[in-house]
Amino acid sequence: MSPYLVLGIVLGYFVVLIIISWFTSRKADTQAFFTANRKSPWYLVAFGMVGATLSGVTFISVPGEVGNSAFSYLQFVFGNIVGYWLVAGILLPLYYRMNLVSIYSFLDTRFGPKSYKTGSFFFLISKLVGAAFRLFLVAGVLQIAFFDAFNIPFALTVVVTIALIWVYTFKGGIKTIVWTDTLQTLFLVSAVVFTIVAISRSMNLNMAGLIETITEDNNSRLFFWDWRMGNNFFKQFISGMFITIVMVGMDQDMMQKNLTCKNKREAQKNMLVFSLAFLLTVVLFLCLGVMLYIFAREHGISIPETTDDLYPMLALKYFGLPVGIAFLLGITAAAYSSADSALTALTTSFTVDFLKIERFDEKKKQRLKMLSHLFFSVLLILVILLFKAVNNESIVVAVFKVAGYTYGPILGLFLFGIYSKRKVNDKAVPAVAIIAPVLCYFISIYSELLFNGYQFGFELLILNGAFTVLGLLLISKKHAVKN
Repeated sequence: MSPYLVLGIVLGYFVVLIIISWFTSRKADTQAFFTANRKSPWYLVAFGMVGATLSGVTFISVPGEVGNSAFSYLQFVFGNIVGYWLVAGILLPLYYRMNLVSIYSFLDTRFGPKSYKTGSFFFLISKLVGAAFRLFLVAGVLQIAFFDAFNIPFALTVVVTIALIWVYTFKGGIKTIVWTDTLQTLFLVSAVVFTIVAISRSMNLNMAGLIETITEDNNSRLFFWDWRMGNNFFKQFISGMFITIVMVGMDQDMMQKNLTCKNKREAQKNMLVFSLAFLLTVVLFLCLGVMLYIFAREHGISIPETTDDLYPMLALKYFGLPVGIAFLLGITAAAYSSADSALTALTTSFTVDFLKIERFDEKKKQRLKMLSHLFFSVLLILVILLFKAVNNESIVVAVFKVAGYTYGPILGLFLFGIYSKRKVNDKAVPAVAIIAPVLCYFISIYSELLFNGYQFGFELLILNGAFTVLGLLLISKKHAVKN
C-alpha cells in the first residue's frame, strides 16, 4: 500500500472527526463537556461503546490469539455480559439517583473526602497508564507499517496524534465523543466484515460453508475445564463479570458515556443493547481469527512469531487494497476511540474531584477545563514516550499490569459502600487501598508454590477487592448510614 495513500486516509479520518467536533461542540459549555446535557440518544451511545470497549490492542490481538487459545476468550466475554447486566441493574440507578457527574463523588457521600480522593486517584493512574499502554502498542504497529516510510519519528507521530485528539475533544468533550465513537465503531466492525468476506470469496465459501468451516476447525474450541489453568471456564467467566463491574461500572470513562443518556431507563436500555452488540462483535473477531489461520495454512504462509502481527500482515499484503484500507481505518479507529474518551474522562475526574470546578463561574470553568485537558494530553504523550525510551516490552507490560492492580481498591470501596452500613475511618482508607494490591502482587508471584500449581488470571482482581473490603471492615465500626 502506498505510504501517500496511507497518509491521506489517516489525515482524512481526522478531518472527519474534526468536522463532527465542530458541529457537536457549537455553544457547548462545561455541562455539555461533562454530561452532553443528558441528551444523548441511547442507541447512539450503545453502538459507540462497542468501539470504545474494543481497543486497538484487542483489534489486532484477539484474532491472532485464536491460534493459541482458540475461542476461550469467549468464556471471559460471557462473564462480561452478566457484568453489564449487573451494572445496568445496580450501579446505573444509583448514579442517576445521585445525579453524579464524577461517579467517585459517591465515595465522598458514603465515606468522606479521603476515600473520595483515593478512588479518583486510583482511577487517574489506571486510566492514564492503560490508555498510554494501548496507544503505545498500536502506534508502534502504525509506525513500522506506515510512518517510517516518511521518516517521521515516533515521537512526532505521538505528539501530532494526541494534538489532533485534543483538538476535536477539548471543547465538546463527551458530547463530541458520543458521536465520534459511533463513526469509529462503524469503521472497526466494517474492517472485520470486509476481511471475512475477502477470505470467504478467495475460498469460494457461501455463508453456510463459512460457518461449517469455522465450527469444524480445531481453533473454534470454546470451553476449557482444567481448574489449574488460567483459561478455565469458571475463572474466565467470574473474572469477566467482576472486571466488567469494575472497569465499566466503576470507571469514569465508560460510565460518563452512559450518564449522557436522558434518564435511568434509557441508560439501562443502552447497556443491555450494547452488551449484545459487544458479544456479536467479539464473535466476529474470533471467527476472523479462525479464517486467518486457515488462509495462512492453505497458502503456505508462515505464522509470525508474534501472533499479534498475523492480522496486520495478511490484511496489508494478501487481501487487496479495499481490505487494507478497511484495516487501516479499523485499527486507527480502535486505537483512538479509547484514547479520546480516556482523555475526556481524565479531565472530568480531575476537574470535578480535585479542582472542585463546580465552585466557579462558567468562564473560570472553561479555563480550568481547557488547561486540565491540555495537561493530561501532555502527560499522555510523556508516558507513551517513556514506554518507548524504556524499549523493553516485558517492563512496559509489567507497568501495565501493575496499573491493573489499582482497580481492585476501587471495587472494594464501591462494594463496601453499597452493601455495608458501617462507618469507616476515612483517614485510614488510602493505606488500605495501597496494602491490598501489594498483597495481591506477592500472592500472584508465589501462587503456584502456595496453592499446588494454581495460576491466577483475571480473578486476581476479585482477590484484590476482597482484601480491600477486609481492610475497610477492620477500620470501620457499626454506624447507621443511609445508602
